[in-house]
Amino acid sequence: MILVPVTYNGGVYRHNEIMDFIEDIGGYIVQKHILASDVVLLCFVPKDDVELLRSIAKSMGGEVVDSPLVGTEIAVVSMSLEIHHLPHPSCDIAEYLRRLGAKSNMVSLARGVGKRIAALNDEERDVINEHDLAVYLMGNFEKCIDYKMPNLRRGIEAPIVICGGPNKETLQRIINPPVDGYVGNVGRFMHRTKESEEFTKLDEIISEITRVLEKKRIGDAKDPLSVSPARLMDLIKENVPKIHQVTSPTPLTVQMAGLRVKLPYDTFASEIRNIEIEDSVKIGDVSNVTPSRMRDYILIRILPFSDTNVVV
Repeated sequence: MILVPVTYNGGVYRHNEIMDFIEDIGGYIVQKHILASDVVLLCFVPKDDVELLRSIAKSMGGEVVDSPLVGTEIAVVSMSLEIHHLPHPSCDIAEYLRRLGAKSNMVSLARGVGKRIAALNDEERDVINEHDLAVYLMGNFEKCIDYKMPNLRRGIEAPIVICGGPNKETLQRIINPPVDGYVGNVGRFMHRTKESEEFTKLDEIISEITRVLEKKRIGDAKDPLSVSPARLMDLIKENVPKIHQVTSPTPLTVQMAGLRVKLPYDTFASEIRNIEIEDSVKIGDVSNVTPSRMRDYILIRILPFSDTNVVV
């Protein structure tokens, strides 16, 4: 069964019927947001049942739209916490990603400023690698980007999308070896995005991110995961009551190949490893449960079928 990410938008009235239907057809609800009288459900549903869900949602005055960023966690990498780097382009892109279903995290580098000292430290590298994709927000100057990029990408295994002031063709020419995606004419600016051409540029960034993630999905499909990340999310909700007491946003963050659990590693890792999925197969049998470099959270990396010979 192939699960695809979609978003349901509708009224609060009778939305429980939509939730029950999604669960009945074997889907999973990743996040639920209630905004006044409206409800937004980010979910995974079987591909063959998407049109049926659309028709039911339409009869209730709701809408189902494709949302390729649902179930992804993306790092937005800024060169520093300084005002000329962080507030406007970084925050606008991170917020735009959240609106389209992704979980975005801001990563501001300790030594991203200046050609002479530009570098990643071990913690920054590890945090970025815990994400499905990294969006690097560079500056306006071609020579600066050309000089800094070899240091700022060293050790990064996650796909990278570069945004910078030079045009796309220039970014492709100066960055060697190439990265996974490029969006030009997006440098530093000292105002919020509010003009139509600026929103068009945000849409271009989303399109490039979606293209890179879809390419990654196609590659991963050749060696499928031993279990769906969304299924692990439901199992942890059922078996670890403490997760419902976590006040952080998205206590269980679904990724393309795993899950971030916002509980202390030392206290809950063993309990999570021993949760049975099916037929005596436990979470620890089909995944690596490791400490995250982000606070004291738990990071679950699901192993592919080639490593476990199991699909549950």
